[in-house]
Amino acid sequence: MTPAEFLSDELADVATALRAKEEAFAFATIVRTAGATAAKPGAKALLGADGTILHGWLGGGCTRGAVKKAALAAFATGQPQLVSVAPEEFLAEKGVTAGDEVEGVRFARNGCPSKGSVDIFIEPCLPMPQLIVLGASPVARALANLAPQFHWAVVRDLPEKQPPAHQLRVIVVATQGQGDSDALQGALSLRAQHVAFVGSARKFETLAARLIENGIAPDRVNAVKAPAGLKLGAVTPEEIALSILADLIQVRRAQAGVIHA
Repeated sequence: MTPAEFLSDELADVATALRAKEEAFAFATIVRTAGATAAKPGAKALLGADGTILHGWLGGGCTRGAVKKAALAAFATGQPQLVSVAPEEFLAEKGVTAGDEVEGVRFARNGCPSKGSVDIFIEPCLPMPQLIVLGASPVARALANLAPQFHWAVVRDLPEKQPPAHQLRVIVVATQGQGDSDALQGALSLRAQHVAFVGSARKFETLAARLIENGIAPDRVNAVKAPAGLKLGAVTPEEIALSILADLIQVRRAQAGVIHA
């Protein structure tokens, strides 16, 4: 739990319920005010996946639009946002306009008569990324055992429903000769940000041609990572699983806007 949850049982209950439903939400905290403002530093609210306030209070409607916009940006990038809502003359003094982002602070205009300034920190809480591991091979078992230690929600069969909004989904086909084509066809029928195949590039070429003949769009087939994983010189099932997980971590961080050296 985050510190914000400890401050309010009701806030914690709302957050727990959203987490159980695997829905994205965010904590918004007022960290600084200047001039006349309805809410003061320390005021908190819980925001839903659409950026609206579900619980708590951040003052009047002067900040609502800016908070919603910043929350949606936080959900899209997975990164916290700091938004400063200030009157137009204050923005002009700083040499910025509404919508500018300077040194990690996004500025928004406060059009309320009070002319106060409010800085709000927004911390997104996204659903745990989903890793679908297909197959009963040693590599599949090793990957399914290793991934939860790195905060992946592991699923061993193709789910019937689509993932919630803002949840990353990746699929690794590790059937290794036991229903490869069917598993790949099933994987490509789902919405996923990344699909990988455990096997040689030459083997996948043969399977890819068959998948395209069966009507799967060539661009979807060609987007499959084959062979799966980073080139670490892995040999054992555990080493191969580690190379795959390392690759998936890059996929995960790229979704969150983290740049790799």
